[in-house]
Amino acid sequence: MNSDTVLVGGIRSSRATRRELAQQMVDDAMAARAGLSTTPKLIVASNGLVIAKYHQDSEFRSLIAQADIVDVDGMPSVLATRLLCREPLKERVATTDFILDACETAAREGIRFYFLGARPGVARKAAEQLQARFPGLQIVGVRDGYFSADEEDALCADIRASGADVLWLGLGSPLQERFAVRNRARLAGVAWIRTCGGLFDFYSGRIPRAPLWLQKIGMEWLYRVWQEPWRLGKRYVMTNPVALYHLLTKTRG
Repeated sequence: MNSDTVLVGGIRSSRATRRELAQQMVDDAMAARAGLSTTPKLIVASNGLVIAKYHQDSEFRSLIAQADIVDVDGMPSVLATRLLCREPLKERVATTDFILDACETAAREGIRFYFLGARPGVARKAAEQLQARFPGLQIVGVRDGYFSADEEDALCADIRASGADVLWLGLGSPLQERFAVRNRARLAGVAWIRTCGGLFDFYSGRIPRAPLWLQKIGMEWLYRVWQEPWRLGKRYVMTNPVALYHLLTKTRG
């Protein structure tokens, strides 16, 4: 196994910290601008839901297998590596935390973002909030997640024309992974396609995050269930035991 990765719940996952991942973003953006890379890297996150679905759904497993970087967005996964691995993960790389490292680095290094996803107006509000927090941050395009397959050619052309280095893709899983894999070739010049789920909802202020103490003990999912019990309750009841089984039996490195 590559020393830069660890097997977490059966998924080859990155050991990189948030800061290291942000620097990798810059390096890949510079390579893409120089023409040294023509196909965007696909960066996705793994959590309990992803781990369960990875082992239950062959199509989803194929999508995740095509990712270049899988970071670990789940404190239970980090704790599993501390229990079972010689070299455990140093930290959780939650997408909702990493965006702050990415924005700080992008504002300093001139990396350009494009936000795609969520309900109308939500991604734009998130962009405004993050630009206010990180002066100099370039968000060169914003588009909601409501579009048809017939519009994808034009949408990809718009992303390329914007000069974006990183496409933040928040369509929900597995729609975002399908879109990324399907359109990689049409997004030449973009360095990263970074899937991000409900990220724009959080940073627009539409949905608040769990208190920090719940995040630290790995119970943020419980707060999300409290917020949206009908939508998320059954999902977590069904997937958490499956994810726990795979974390305990397929984590090593």
